[in-house]
Amino acid sequence: MALHNLQPAAGSTHASKRVGRGQGSGTGKTAARGQKGAKSRTGYSKKVGFEGGQQPLQRRLPKVGFKSRVAKPLAINVEKYPAIKELAEITLETLQPIVKFKKSVKKVKLIGSEAKTLKDKIKDENITTSGK
Repeated sequence: MALHNLQPAAGSTHASKRVGRGQGSGTGKTAARGQKGAKSRTGYSKKVGFEGGQQPLQRRLPKVGFKSRVAKPLAINVEKYPAIKELAEITLETLQPIVKFKKSVKKVKLIGSEAKTLKDKIKDENITTSGK
């Protein structure tokens, strides 16, 4: 079967209507566009979501659904877990048995009034403390 000589089936196509070719053609004057209005003008194209002057649906509904891709650290209050103060060095592995957070947690922030005193014990760059 030759693929380079494809033709539409006989009678399946017809010539397009030539509009705006004089009164006698039946599609002269307004060229089948009706009277006035945006659709009768040249260069008209309907905008996506246009509802004929009514406020479009995407503008009527409230904005919803933004989620930042920047991962927020898990905040751990040092006062709630006194065992953190006894640790020799603080890493994600040493915090895991005490706080029991998910394995998906990549960053941790130690908060609370005593968090600043633990700054010297932190040995993991993914763990930060509140304050200077």
